[in-house]
Amino acid sequence: MDAIISKNLPKSDLPFSHGFKGGNFIFTSGQVGRDPKTGEIVEGIEKQTRQTLENMEAVLIAGGGSRKNVIKVTVYLADIRDYNAMNQVYKKFFNKPYPARSCLEAKLANSKIRVEIEAVACI
Repeated sequence: MDAIISKNLPKSDLPFSHGFKGGNFIFTSGQVGRDPKTGEIVEGIEKQTRQTLENMEAVLIAGGGSRKNVIKVTVYLADIRDYNAMNQVYKKFFNKPYPARSCLEAKLANSKIRVEIEAVACI
């Protein structure tokens, strides 16, 4: 098993890896809409969702995969009323057949964060 640290994401002092690769699977940590260049959380649910998915894909690529390998996604929304807006971005990011998915409302670690996404990929 190997930890995955993407050079395309901001460095963090928090006690977790960006992801982990075990056998044919990649497990990403929850990613958020933090711009890797500025370190800032982007504004708005649509932009946050897009940035979050791009950050998730950076982890997958660092582990030898891509969004095409994703088989399961978990989406955490700070406000479930953002569900439809998140889905508009999500369905443009993934192709049919879409990965299996769970989506739930959750209190996230930072009040600026509106969405967090984690994934499992099979490569």
